[in-house]
Amino acid sequence: MSEALAALDRVMARLVATHGPCPIPTRETQSAYQSLFRAIVYQQLSGKAAGTILGRVLTLCGDPEAAPDPAHFLSHSDEALRACGLSRQKLAALRDLSAKRLEGIVPDSGEIDHLPDEEIISRLTAVRGVGQWTVEMYLMFTLGRPDVWPVDDLGVRKGWMIAHGLPEMPKPKPFKTMADHLRPYRTQVAWYCWRAVDTVTPDA
Repeated sequence: MSEALAALDRVMARLVATHGPCPIPTRETQSAYQSLFRAIVYQQLSGKAAGTILGRVLTLCGDPEAAPDPAHFLSHSDEALRACGLSRQKLAALRDLSAKRLEGIVPDSGEIDHLPDEEIISRLTAVRGVGQWTVEMYLMFTLGRPDVWPVDDLGVRKGWMIAHGLPEMPKPKPFKTMADHLRPYRTQVAWYCWRAVDTVTPDA
């Protein structure tokens, strides 16, 4: 697919030649619930600290290797979950995530495969503490959706600026349409923009 992207645009062709094929990994075995559970715990924490807290929560819920059953998670008291290191805000977000999974707002893996990106974003951002960027990273790195365009990501906008020799970063609103000619490969475009500023690809 990188070759197809390169054929559409001279700037992208140069980035493909410099950085090679786009190797975006996916974790298709993770459900939306599992991915968002992890993402909420990791928000605004170092990887090591978040990993420790997540491990405690998963152990409390009976399986240190996987996100807990939503009903099982909800059965634990605030005191027990807070003792694992969760903040009040994250605990509230995880409870909301679990409740919305039980309600069917957060879809299971079988359903989500058939939903368009826009509906997935709408349904998952209904969860407390889950923003559009988090869902976009889930679409890219878990589901492997090919045409996600995270316009609020500073790294993507900065990379676009650098690659195109612009005097300043584009604002999110006009940036939304700047890569329309690169559909349906905008997930790759975002990856090459991250490469242009030599940043680490986000790990959702």
